[in-house]
Amino acid sequence: MSTKGIALGLILFFSFASLSFGALQVGFYKGKCGFRDVESIVAGVVADAVENDGTLVAALLRLQFHDCFVSGCDASLLLDGSDTEKLAPPNLSVRGYDLIDDVKIFVESVCPGVVSCADIIAMATRDAVHLAGGARYRVETGRRDGFKPAKNVDLPGPSISVPDSIEAFSRRNLTATDMVYLLGGHTVGVSQCLFFKDRLYNYKNTGRPDPTIDRWFLNDLRDQCPEDSNVDNVVFLDQTSMSSFVVDKSFHKQIWQRRGILEIDQQLALHPLTKDLVTRVAFGFDFASKFGDAMIKMGRFGVLTGSDGEIRRTCEAVNSAW
Repeated sequence: MSTKGIALGLILFFSFASLSFGALQVGFYKGKCGFRDVESIVAGVVADAVENDGTLVAALLRLQFHDCFVSGCDASLLLDGSDTEKLAPPNLSVRGYDLIDDVKIFVESVCPGVVSCADIIAMATRDAVHLAGGARYRVETGRRDGFKPAKNVDLPGPSISVPDSIEAFSRRNLTATDMVYLLGGHTVGVSQCLFFKDRLYNYKNTGRPDPTIDRWFLNDLRDQCPEDSNVDNVVFLDQTSMSSFVVDKSFHKQIWQRRGILEIDQQLALHPLTKDLVTRVAFGFDFASKFGDAMIKMGRFGVLTGSDGEIRRTCEAVNSAW
């Protein structure tokens, strides 16, 4: 770890109040690793990585979402094998595994068998969000790792309707308000043209573009995703100048201006169930804190504790495989 990373880790050391949710607790690892502070160690490794690659912020947000949303926040997405979540089509482009592994290796070297991979995901994502300008929300820890990957990877697609998306989030104990804030993570995300190209040229097989797209923005997107190109380009979901790597409310401002790229993103700003909330977020001052609150709430879904889970030696395999 670099001097900068260590320094940041030391700065981030502080005592937590006694805050808890069920078996989860803010500051769960305090005193469990001798004189070493677990959260400071994680913060240092993440700081080094994000300094070298700013795209890891979006990668970690997506990794945590894809892990928690399927079978709960149990690090099942990290497991290797021939029939695992990693190989499901929605997860083939998930990144950030190497960073989680780096954190796990460092933590195990100073504090073996104590810190779960599931908690590392939550802490690392929080630290990456903070480094990208977001709030450093208080992550609850105390999760254990799952023994097996989920068999059914059920993740909402980019063209899901707002009502169906609300229903999908509600099954994870998340409200429509939580959903609107969590999708604000797209403020640092990217998408391949493949996932929205139909909106630019042949929306719902009409031979015309999606009428909800701002026409000047449509021209910009067509430049980035030519109709006859054989190359599947990648574009920022937040095209606001100087903001594509910053966790802020500019994404909500963009979709309010009919400059959303994914269909679900644009529909958030148009559907009666969510448009007023999008407006409040876009022109309000609470995005950072409310986004953090929603991340905390998502991190409570499907948590394993006690004998229901384990502390893996390595994040890619359950201990029984050793």
